[in-house]
Amino acid sequence: MSQQSNIWYFENVDLYELLCPHKVPSMKDNHSFHYFKKNEYIYFEEEPSKYIYMIASGRVKIGTYKEDGNEVIKAILGTGEIFGELALAGEDTRQDFAQALDDDTAVCPMGIEDMKELMAKNKPLNLKIIKLIGIRIKKLERRIDALVFKDARTRIIDFLREMAQEKGKKVGFEVMFRNYLTHKDIASLTGTSRQTVTTVLNDLKEKNLINFDRRRFLIRDIDELK
Repeated sequence: MSQQSNIWYFENVDLYELLCPHKVPSMKDNHSFHYFKKNEYIYFEEEPSKYIYMIASGRVKIGTYKEDGNEVIKAILGTGEIFGELALAGEDTRQDFAQALDDDTAVCPMGIEDMKELMAKNKPLNLKIIKLIGIRIKKLERRIDALVFKDARTRIIDFLREMAQEKGKKVGFEVMFRNYLTHKDIASLTGTSRQTVTTVLNDLKEKNLINFDRRRFLIRDIDELK
């Protein structure tokens, strides 16, 4: 597992601890959590980019729609993660949508001006925000390359390896990470079908390369999962 990837995941969680207005003494009295039901939109494409959001609980889907109306999922994020950060990079209107995937999804918005005020006083925070944006862009670039140059099986395996590197806990040769994605979610994120995801995952399980249930994935040996 890449040490840099593991460090990045914990820095992402640390950003939530640093940025959630409820954890900033000077801001907590003027902010409230926003709650959303399953499938409810947090924001739509073309809306003004006024906030950056922290996920307090639940999952959030980030995506866009093609001209034919089909949905393209860019990311599925969970508790402790941040979205809407491109507003800090000069995005005036949203280029994607954000949608709650669970009932009682709770997010905490922070206004861009409040964020800029915090960043002006905290240089390490600036570096973490820059890293957040950079990592997200690189992940999207890798997904585009995978869609063009790799077959469906390889894309699914690469996705599992990436999840293990970013969010996994390593014990010996094995890596375990929490599973909060359905087979349909994985299919959307890898540009495959739900049936293909099920087939590939079951094949990897039969070969004892992985094990999984509704709550977790276990990678037996990440170097063997190729």
